Amino acid sequence: MAKRLEIQIWSDIACPWCYVGKRRFEAALAEFAHRDQVVVTWRSFQLDPGAPPVRDKQSYAERLARKYGSSVPQAQDMIQRMVGVAAADGLTFDFENIQPGNTFDAHRLLHLARERGKQDALKERLFRAYLEQGRAIGDHATLLSLAGDVGLDVDEAQAVLASERFAREVRLDEAEARALGVDGVPFFVIANRYSVAGAQPAPLLRSALEKAWAELPELTAVGPHPGDPTEDGARCGPDGCA
Repeated sequence: MAKRLEIQIWSDIACPWCYVGKRRFEAALAEFAHRDQVVVTWRSFQLDPGAPPVRDKQSYAERLARKYGSSVPQAQDMIQRMVGVAAADGLTFDFENIQPGNTFDAHRLLHLARERGKQDALKERLFRAYLEQGRAIGDHATLLSLAGDVGLDVDEAQAVLASERFAREVRLDEAEARALGVDGVPFFVIANRYSVAGAQPAPLLRSALEKAWAELPELTAVGPHPGDPTEDGARCGPDGCA
């Protein structure tokens, strides 16, 4: 039986470093010999749970300056450094047209996408929409459009947004993050054994993957004992039981 390396990543769509971290993780995974045995789950984390669905038209530099108690020119310098780092990882951030908002409903759709096998695709689409395309990430019409882009059933996504479905799952993710002491994202948990905080370089992430893989126990197939009524290997498959 093949081993599986399970990785959980806490992040928020409204987190530029989380998108950078995703790209660096993907680069690490591309160089990892056992990448086909890696299972990734994106976990919910909100940087600003009290944010309105769509914020006012204040510039990103002004919001950043207010948050860190700096001047707007200083904040603009911070933004330019971030844009430069992102560009080195193949990302084109557009902070001039960014539309911040509450990400709770986006996280609920990510839980739906996980059930439908499209979580990574939706995560990528949400990041790109918010950080590169100036889409309003807290707006339901925008979210439905993005869900449709990755092949989710739009009617089902709309039903989720019109209800409280997956709200509990988002809050449980956030509660687990608090229990782990997570105070910033991205935050990677590898094989429930190792954690990596922040958008670390790809070589460091690959090293963590290799170390965790080397320590995974081998999975051994256990056969029946002689005389066991199932010693003929009886089992059920797609075509029935035999």
